Amino acid sequence: MTNYIWITAQREMIHKYPMAPDEVSFLRNEHRHIFHFKVYIQVNHDDRDVEFIIFKRFIQDVLSDMNKNLDIKSCEMISDYIHKSITKKYPGRHIKIEVSEDGENGSLYEYPVNQ
Repeated sequence: MTNYIWITAQREMIHKYPMAPDEVSFLRNEHRHIFHFKVYIQVNHDDRDVEFIIFKRFIQDVLSDMNKNLDIKSCEMISDYIHKSITKKYPGRHIKIEVSEDGENGSLYEYPVNQ
């Protein structure tokens, strides 16, 4: 059995998709979303192995740093960026990350240990 805690966050960000198909060519230009995040991290015991508020603040700092270079990142790329940051601080844990644009469409990535 694998146990997790999770946090949520949201952040206004601007990005673009330069190679967008013609049907959604408007995405080639910078556009705004409220990105929603749900981040799960494996815990090894039931007494605040990873404390919610500390973890949420850490993720908010990661998002703030990432926002400076968001540019063409997709939900999937954002997930990978968050994962790399988490594994530096909390190595050896399973992680799941949901990223959505405006709470409508998004991605769910599951990262096993040492990926």
